[in-house]
Amino acid sequence: MAGRNNETLVCVPTVAKTVEQMLDDVGRAKASGADVVEIRLDHLAAFSPRRDLELLLRARPLPFIITYRPKWEGGEYEGDDDERLDVLRLAMEMGADYVDVELKVAPEFVDSISEKKPDNFKLIVSSHNYESTPSMEVLGNLVARIQAAGADIVKIATFAADISDVARMFQTIVHHQVPIIGLVMGERGVISRILCPKFGGYLTFAILDGGKESAPGQPTITDLLNVYNIRNVGCDTKIYGIIGKPVGHSKSPLLHNGAFRSAGINAVYVPLLVDDLTDFLNVYSAPDFAGFSCTIPHKEAAVKCCDEVDPIAKSIGAVNTIIRRPSDGKLLGYNTDYIGAISAIEDAIRASLENSSNASPLSGRLFVVIGAGGAGKALAYGAKEKGARVVIGNRTLDRARELAALVGGDALSLAELENYHPEEGAIIANTTSIGMHPAIDDTPLSKKALKNYSVVFDAVYTPRVTRFLREAKESGATVVSGLEMFIRQAIGQYKFFTGLPAPEEVIRETVERIA
Repeated sequence: MAGRNNETLVCVPTVAKTVEQMLDDVGRAKASGADVVEIRLDHLAAFSPRRDLELLLRARPLPFIITYRPKWEGGEYEGDDDERLDVLRLAMEMGADYVDVELKVAPEFVDSISEKKPDNFKLIVSSHNYESTPSMEVLGNLVARIQAAGADIVKIATFAADISDVARMFQTIVHHQVPIIGLVMGERGVISRILCPKFGGYLTFAILDGGKESAPGQPTITDLLNVYNIRNVGCDTKIYGIIGKPVGHSKSPLLHNGAFRSAGINAVYVPLLVDDLTDFLNVYSAPDFAGFSCTIPHKEAAVKCCDEVDPIAKSIGAVNTIIRRPSDGKLLGYNTDYIGAISAIEDAIRASLENSSNASPLSGRLFVVIGAGGAGKALAYGAKEKGARVVIGNRTLDRARELAALVGGDALSLAELENYHPEEGAIIANTTSIGMHPAIDDTPLSKKALKNYSVVFDAVYTPRVTRFLREAKESGATVVSGLEMFIRQAIGQYKFFTGLPAPEEVIRETVERIA
């Protein structure tokens, strides 16, 4: 799936209810760095065509796309189609830079403007599918139909039922030498909006901060420009990303994109909402999809998906870092979770004891791990390697027993863990997603039970201080935030991604700013 050079425009849609609010949005879009503004006339609460178009188009600071989307194509307009098309013709005559008209009515519209069309005017002919993304053959035929209808610019918007759907849109853009706006709606389609410059997309959409999206899955213009650095994305840009489900909460794009930018590396790191890891890796197998972070629930599946797995990651039974080897395209799996978490816990204990010894302060201690998934396996393995005695607590006792058997430890259910009385100096680590945003009032263990532990770690880092950590601190324990694990595992990942030392100061500054 090769890319091509292209200067993709960034368009901010305004779906305000009044012309005055739209003009305010236009000013904000200009200040935010937009190239184009889409004026959605169908969202206006009251509309006087000639007067309002005059107000909107007069002395506009950016090019405008005028759109008057009918209900039957996902818009708000429910009136007569002839009147709607009259308004779009008027917009063209009054100097609109672009008009967007739906494929269904495009031939009629094109015939009506053939003798009046200004030289600098561009007609966008669009097709929207809010349920799915069709096959490559269907998409190709659709491009041909839209071209034949008289489009200067082809626009196709589909819906992503799976992230693999986006690959077909990328291929459609690359394989047709015409200006195409090709976007895939929904959270699984977000990468279509970020990566379109790599594949030659004519334009992408982004909402104003705090604005209302005009289609599902639109990022903010601030994120598009400042987090994903879309102005620097081109055909040679390497793609990295975080594979997970859910993934929208992740701070990894902020961290890794900031690190890439500081080091001058031509790469972008994107969120990847993946349902089936095997399918994803098979579809996105091009060399430019160079590496991935892997989070819940795919860390264990990643072991089987990789061609080669680092011995430590194999022992843990979980991979959180996947690299595509440039020489042969094989997938290599690693685990940086255990180093990040265990070193963070060790340093916190040393600081609390004012002990700088090289010996691990975990040696001989009881280490309780809540959770038997990928992160739980990483901590259990790391604790055992440091000489700790391990207990696994999990909602499903059978899974706890499986992991306990691997590390020579004991197993408890979460109910049993509530009444467990460990020895003095015990450590407990939550590796589940319990307490993660938005369920911030949840906790894997009661405050009463936490009083039995001297050190408490939580792998959850959104929010930075979980209820689990807050109640542990109130109980007198030394607490270790998942944010520190996050920083340290990311430093390890960056080294695998780039082969270079990580800009640790930049990474820490980024995390402190966003936490």
